[in-house]
Amino acid sequence: MAEQADLLRPPGHLPNRVLHHLASTPQTTHWGFFDGSLPPVLRIASGDAVRFECVSGNPEWMPPPGLGYEVLPDLAAIHAAKGKGSGNHILTGPVFIEGAEPGDVLEVRILEIGLRQNWGYNLFRAYGGTLPAAFPYYRLIHIGLDEPAGEAVFPAGLRVPIRPFFGQMAVAPPAANGRQNSKEPRDFGGNIDCRELIAGTTLYLPVLNQGALFSTGDGHAAQGDGEVNGTAIETSLHGTFEFTVRKDLAWRMPRAETPTHIISFGLDPDLDDAAAQALHAMIDWVDALTGIGRDEAYAVCSCAADLRVTQTVNNVKGVHAMMAKSVVGLG
Repeated sequence: MAEQADLLRPPGHLPNRVLHHLASTPQTTHWGFFDGSLPPVLRIASGDAVRFECVSGNPEWMPPPGLGYEVLPDLAAIHAAKGKGSGNHILTGPVFIEGAEPGDVLEVRILEIGLRQNWGYNLFRAYGGTLPAAFPYYRLIHIGLDEPAGEAVFPAGLRVPIRPFFGQMAVAPPAANGRQNSKEPRDFGGNIDCRELIAGTTLYLPVLNQGALFSTGDGHAAQGDGEVNGTAIETSLHGTFEFTVRKDLAWRMPRAETPTHIISFGLDPDLDDAAAQALHAMIDWVDALTGIGRDEAYAVCSCAADLRVTQTVNNVKGVHAMMAKSVVGLG
């Protein structure tokens, strides 16, 4: 039952934690790709926390004058100085965590997330999204963010609750695999786009390089499960994460936990196969926590696990399985 005790450790469990700050600048960001050969922009100890500043959006997606929306100076500087890779996501990092080795798991506790600007955007394009035949054209919408009210205001006046999270949280892929597009989520994490990963939750990522080389970005003010037209309310966020190297876990795919649930992920171009991956991982997790055997764990999952579509729009689709901690003795 070691996994049960480990999952319940409180934030800030290491007494000598240091808080670092990582601004988003041309020197601390990479645009549209992950690469295990990128040199780290910050080195920290296991147990330290980092406050990340992140920005979002290509130059052609910036709001026109007259809407009352300002472009952050660091985003404008990155646009002027950086070259975009094959993806559209501007990522802050990578951060080297001392002691992380391939085969370990990086525990990422999300301590806080906040808005950096008063607007976001949503767009869809021809040949993209979940319904490309129904919407064979391009549309960009700028959306006001009313932080005091906790709401996003669409041009037509509809209001959506703000629930910020980072679509992208990743360690680097193996350096030998070369540069990878930021669009597709993989075993290293990346563009998972799971709306459950808000402040107060924890993500676990398999370490694939020395130092793990963690990066984050792709801020979302709000998103529905599926992210169906290809984007959420994309915006610039700041967030504080605490990092711990776990030598006691051997997970080879991302997992997560909220205060109330454990979450396993499946990632595959085929949505059925993604669902099977997430379910297999949850069955293994339930069995490891309870010792009831995989066949009874399968039955418990059929009665108590929720399979949810994470996203259907990133070439590699996502499904996450959620199990209440109370069912497996964790709360």
